Amino acid sequence: MKVRDYAYLWIGMLSSSFAMSMQTIAQGWLVYEMSASALDLTWVTLAFMLPTIFFSLPGGVIADRLPKKPIIALAPIINGVASLVMAMIIMFGHVTFWDFIWVGLVNGTVMALSMPARTAFIPEIVGEKLMFNAMAFVTATWNLSRILGPALAGFMIAIFADGNNSSAFGVGLVFFVLSFLYFVSSVTVMFIRHHGVPESRQKETALTDIKQCVSYVVNSPIVGGLMLLAIFPFMFGNSINILLPAFNTDVLAGGPDDLGLLMTGMGVGAILGSLTLAKLGKLRRKGLWLLFTEALWGLTLIGFALTNTFTQAVVAVSAIGFVSAVNMSMNRSLVQLQVEQHMRGRVMSLDMMAHGVMPLGMLPIGYISEVVSIEAGLTASGAMLFLCTIIMMFMIPKIRSINTGFVNNTSTT
Repeated sequence: MKVRDYAYLWIGMLSSSFAMSMQTIAQGWLVYEMSASALDLTWVTLAFMLPTIFFSLPGGVIADRLPKKPIIALAPIINGVASLVMAMIIMFGHVTFWDFIWVGLVNGTVMALSMPARTAFIPEIVGEKLMFNAMAFVTATWNLSRILGPALAGFMIAIFADGNNSSAFGVGLVFFVLSFLYFVSSVTVMFIRHHGVPESRQKETALTDIKQCVSYVVNSPIVGGLMLLAIFPFMFGNSINILLPAFNTDVLAGGPDDLGLLMTGMGVGAILGSLTLAKLGKLRRKGLWLLFTEALWGLTLIGFALTNTFTQAVVAVSAIGFVSAVNMSMNRSLVQLQVEQHMRGRVMSLDMMAHGVMPLGMLPIGYISEVVSIEAGLTASGAMLFLCTIIMMFMIPKIRSINTGFVNNTSTT
């Protein structure tokens, strides 16, 4: 945080993360109020995730070809305008399920095009020696927003929730707030001095850039293996974020304030995990730790599905937050340290595409939750994450051999 440009980037990311966390609670609550369907919650989330399949790789090419600062300054402005329009529809119009679909598509497209630039910007600002610390604090940023953002959104809705009409009014107020936060994020980025100018190199076509990136990842067992390990949590581990509103209502009989507290519990665990990893930059045998935390993520998800009281659920969801934060932050740090600077934007765009594979896991999980029960859907999700991780442990031994993660360190592999 003593690095000036990183501090401004951190503040901007905190504002955007707050907005996303508040939006997750607000739209999840209102969609479930409108339809009482776990499958509808899944579709709304997919509208946000699917654009990553189509736009992440173009976003990576943009990040490696153009200055990164303007890209990450423009993105929150677009999201802020979309959120402002959505707030006005909710407050003064008749909001429908499809309104949440289009705003999800806009937010997802913007994130897919801009996130590779934002992620690749970090090592340019702080240098490789501070990478684990910097990425851990990035994860902490997201998780700090998960502590306060959902609680704020939940309590705002609860205050105004006196029947369906007034709960929609509360959701509208939340969208006005998160629109403001997006605009704050854009302003803070403008104070960053570093422009993120790409390295000078022979310009190829965009298609050639994409082919080079895919070849680079496929021919690297470590980078390719880390990418696969990033996909499974998005397919199965993040089901908790989508199904939590339904679990809160159907299993715990909770209200919007309870939902906010559950998300806050997850955020508390996650920020503790992020800060723990920030202190463990020199930790050895990181490959084994990565596999262990991903398998444990699946087991804690099963444990959460078996809870039936609010206190048990808070403890279990906090454990999920801790384990998931350590795992995701460590994975992304290891990927960045293995990749050359001129390839980082494109490689991180492939990491972003892991978001887009969520439908492969969430549609069947959402169907199980709809037809059988929310508990069954979460249990199946956790079991699949655990089994996939164990299979990967034996299929790609080079992941197990990762030591410190630094490529210039002889004990890396």
